[in-house]
Amino acid sequence: MGLTEREKNGVRWFDAPVLSGVRHGFSTRLGGVSPAPWDSLNLRPDQGDGPDALRENYRRFCGAVGLDEVYSVLAKQVHETTVRVCTAEDAGKGLLRPRDYSADALISNVPGLALFVFSADCGTVLLYNPQTKAVGAVHAGWRGCAAGIVRKAVEALCGTYGGVPGDIRAALGPCIGKCCFETDGDVPEAMEAALGDLAGPYMERRGEKWHVDLEGLNVQWLTLAGVLPEHIDRSGLCTACRRDLFWSHRKMGEARGVQCAVIAAPD
Repeated sequence: MGLTEREKNGVRWFDAPVLSGVRHGFSTRLGGVSPAPWDSLNLRPDQGDGPDALRENYRRFCGAVGLDEVYSVLAKQVHETTVRVCTAEDAGKGLLRPRDYSADALISNVPGLALFVFSADCGTVLLYNPQTKAVGAVHAGWRGCAAGIVRKAVEALCGTYGGVPGDIRAALGPCIGKCCFETDGDVPEAMEAALGDLAGPYMERRGEKWHVDLEGLNVQWLTLAGVLPEHIDRSGLCTACRRDLFWSHRKMGEARGVQCAVIAAPD
């Protein structure tokens, strides 16, 4: 199933039917206060729009999805496979105080602790186990995808909080689509090394270049980890095509903001 577009007080975002009952969202670039070229709902720290605009953007976005920005925990993404177990002591890290870690995936069972990962073409995946009330947020660009970060996050969620992968619900946020993800041979080689023949249907050679379906490859990792296909929602939205809604690193370079995916364990 696809995602559902929402709007509240000018903030636009998407949520996933499969995650119904847990506060979460995939942001767009609309509804914030940042000036160009970060206009307007930039959620990327340490940009030229300044800390006041960033804090206001978090206040607006978190308010729209029913969270409190004071309890935000921001990933510090380095395109690796570290999964961080977050506790109440992490509240505010990355937004109100420095991060003392690097991690491309965050997991927690602390109610209301908002786990944020970021994207400007990369894949994002939100996880929720309704049996254990544990959640996860994963940044899965092509390097993380090839390294299996999605499966590692599912394993960490079960290993830390109990439960089985078959109970987990997963939603994939907007990312660059196969239409626009044009690469050299290094990306297909990495995916084939990781997934073998399972990678083939998600990569297509067009002349000297390859086109890669990053979302489809991350879905493969979810199913390999034991998540049931009927428990997975996909966005089908290309960040490079829909620059009216999203930022795209490939199309915009560094003069841009980022969108986020966020999820918090229920009370």
